[in-house]
Parts: sequence; structure tokens; C-alpha cells
Amino acid sequence: MSKFPENFFWGGATSSMQIEGAYNIDGKGLSSSDCKTAGSFEKRRQLTYIDKDGNPGAINSNLGGSLPPGAKLAVVDGYFYPSHEAIDFYHTYKEDIKLFAEMGFKMFRLSISWPRIYPNGDEEEPNAKGIAFYKDVFRELHKYNIEPLVTIFHGDVPLYLENTFGGWTNRKMIDYFMKFAKTCLEEFKGMVKYWLPFNEMNDYLLMLDMFGNISNKETHQTSFQMIHNMLVCNARTVKLAHEIDPENKVGSMICGIPNYPSTCDPNDILENRYRWEKGIFYTGDAQVFGEYPVFAKRLWDTYDVHLETQPDDFTDLKQGTVDFYTFSYYMSNLVTTHEIKDIVQGNFANGARNPYLNYSEWGWSYDPKGLRYYLEVMYDRYKLPMIITENGLGAKDTLVDGKVHDDYRISYLKDHLHECKVAIEHGVKLIGYTMWGCIDLVSASTGEMSKRYGFIYVDRDDQGQGSNKRYKKDSFYWYQHVIDTDGEEL
Repeated sequence: MSKFPENFFWGGATSSMQIEGAYNIDGKGLSSSDCKTAGSFEKRRQLTYIDKDGNPGAINSNLGGSLPPGAKLAVVDGYFYPSHEAIDFYHTYKEDIKLFAEMGFKMFRLSISWPRIYPNGDEEEPNAKGIAFYKDVFRELHKYNIEPLVTIFHGDVPLYLENTFGGWTNRKMIDYFMKFAKTCLEEFKGMVKYWLPFNEMNDYLLMLDMFGNISNKETHQTSFQMIHNMLVCNARTVKLAHEIDPENKVGSMICGIPNYPSTCDPNDILENRYRWEKGIFYTGDAQVFGEYPVFAKRLWDTYDVHLETQPDDFTDLKQGTVDFYTFSYYMSNLVTTHEIKDIVQGNFANGARNPYLNYSEWGWSYDPKGLRYYLEVMYDRYKLPMIITENGLGAKDTLVDGKVHDDYRISYLKDHLHECKVAIEHGVKLIGYTMWGCIDLVSASTGEMSKRYGFIYVDRDDQGQGSNKRYKKDSFYWYQHVIDTDGEEL
């Protein structure tokens, strides 16, 4: 069996809105995520708003919900917002990074909160206290020789921009984002070398199929336009990063959900291919090859999409191709054109149940070989260095006498890392693995703390109650040994 390569980036991953808290401290503005309530497996998270008459309300936070005319997203009384405090990384980052270092992390993926740098998004000057916070975090990481992998945008649009311009459907967002990105690249020059401009922008297409909007042309128009605007920003950020510091490396970040055909019916085979093209290849091809793939025209024609573009957009795409490819992987999906009765309907999982796989209580398939499959398909397609920037098991952990015995998490990660070894043996250039939610955090899909991923237990519950104290799980020591042996002993 092949070994993991020398200088492999072992580590963990988080996002600002799921760990930082301090939502209104030191000049930070509100983001759209600050208006997102807690939820559960049974109850979707909601976005709260104030309507044009000043009355509060809430809509489903997934695709398909729309605000009443004249309404604005807002934080309103009577709701619990998990991101407001999260796990308070804003104040505990030194303690947490020390624990990452104790495990042996070589890389820590984190994101920068846009409204912590530009509270409304349209200020002339950035928030100095926000910049100082991230510089302190980067210094702390470098103190332990941990390489930061920084996501510039991980979903938290400044609330003012969201309410004023409607978010990423508006081309004006391009200029606002580029100002934010330039500030990050200049302020953190020499402190950050590895950058991801966007997190999982292909989600906007994946979720259309997952949540039953597959034939809705208006929703497709919106989603394709949002992705186009993000792709332009992504390419411009790549060019700018290389100009500001030639040492910078900029990658893509794709939500990697491989699909399998449910039967050998040619209709299922074709539908499976088209799902790969729409949900995975469309966004990745534009970032890696610098142009839309040939099947893009079929997609636009199918859904009557008419992109608002400018000539420079396509020049930018061509000149701003990424240096490496990263992706998240949690599960696979089954695709069929036939009527089915056994449907999986979890958070971000919707489709036919695969009889060859087991499923978590949140409806996510347990499919380590799907990770190998995805790695081999994508490396064959792009031939770029790859990092798995998210992979992990959300589960309910029990803290007893300061200990968490999470053998189920160890088994999950062991199985998935084994398949990484196989992919490396088959020629894939995998250079890093940052396990998602390396410290317990607020679940993006449900807003729960009880859906835990981490090696480190954080004593907070789904209502935000608890001591916030950190405890090392059994998986903490297992991962420490994996890193110490460079993955030879799983």
C-alpha cells in the first residue's frame, strides 16, 4: 500500500460563522447567517425577516423560500440564532489552536467573516479590529508551524449587501467582493499562502436537484447567474493573489457528491452523467480550464438560462485558473429516472436509497469507496494537486466523566483514509486532508450542536447552554497517532 506523501497537510477545517461567535463585537456587522435560526433533522432552519410594515416573520432557509415583497432579513426577538455565540472561537482561539497543535496539525482551514472586515460591505476602509483578530489567529497558527488554508467567502454575506442588492444575483456584488478579497490578500500577505476564494459554489445547482426544483426555470436562472458572478470573482481573485504575492496558491472548493446510476437502464446512465455535469463538472471545469464546458449550452438551453455577462468575464476566466483542486466529501447519491418508494430525505441528501450502503440518522450514506471514486475521477479530469478540505461524521456524542468514546467516528475516518491511500496508489496526487469540524461546531444544515463532528468536544447544547469547556475525545488521540505515523497506522 502506498504511503501518504511527504509533507502531507494533515489537519482540520471550520468556517467563521460556525465557530467564531462574537457576532456583534469589535465592529462586526451582521451577516445573512446571523439571521438563521436553529433547526433539527425534523425541522428546517429558518431565515428571519421584518416585512415592509415592520412585522417579523420567517421562511425556510433552503432553496425555494422567498421573502415577502419589501421584507428585509433581520435578527428578531423570540428566535435562537446559533451563530451568535457558536463556540466562541473569537475568544478561545489560542486554546483551540494549541489543541490542534497537540494533535500535530500541519494545516488548519478557516474562513474570514466578510462582515467582520467590512461590517456593511460598502465601507471605504476595513474594520481594523477585524483585521487584527485574523492576524492574531495566523500568528498563533505559525507559532506551531500550522499552515493556514483560508476560505475568503464561506456563505456569510454582509446583511446590508444582501438586503440592498439581493446577494449574489446582482453583478454589483462582484466589485464589493473584490474589494474584500483584495483587502484580505494585502493585509495577510506573508501570513497566508493557500487561499480558497469560495466554498462550494456548486451547491446552488446541486440543491436544485436535491430539493425538487429540477424543472423550475426561474430558480435555475438565479442559480446559474449567482455561480457566474462567483466564477468571475474567483478568477479575478486568482490573478490578484498571484500579482500581490507570487508565492500564493489559489484553489477551487467543490461540494463533491458523486452519483451512481440506480439501474443499467440507458436513461439512468444518461441521467447520472448529466447530474455529474450539472452538479460537479460545470463549476470545476470553469475554474480549472478557464472556460465553460461544452455541455454548458445544453444546460442553459434546457432551463432557458440567459446569463448577464460582460466580455471581460470570459477573459478573466481564462486568465484566472486555479492552482489546485479541493472538495468536500460526505456521501454519494443514487440517480434514477424510475419511480421509487424508498427515498432518502436527510439534510442535503435526497434521492433513492442505495441498498448496498448504510445511512446515518441524518440520511447521509456511509460510502468510503465513493471518496476514492471521486478522487480518481477528478484527478483524471484535472490533473491538479488535490486536498480533501471537508470530510467527517456528524454524530451524537456522549460526554461521561470528561471523556467521549467515539469509536464510530474513528471507524468512519479510518475507512475513508484507507480509500485515500488506495487512490494515491492509483496515481492521484493528494496533498492534504483537513477533516471537517475538527472541533465541535454549529452544524450548517441543522443549526445543532448535537450533530457533532470534532476530535474536541465543546460543552454546549442545541440551545446554546453549557460551560463551553473543551474535552479531548478518543478520536483526538487516534488522529494524533495517524499524523505521527504519517497515515501508515490507521
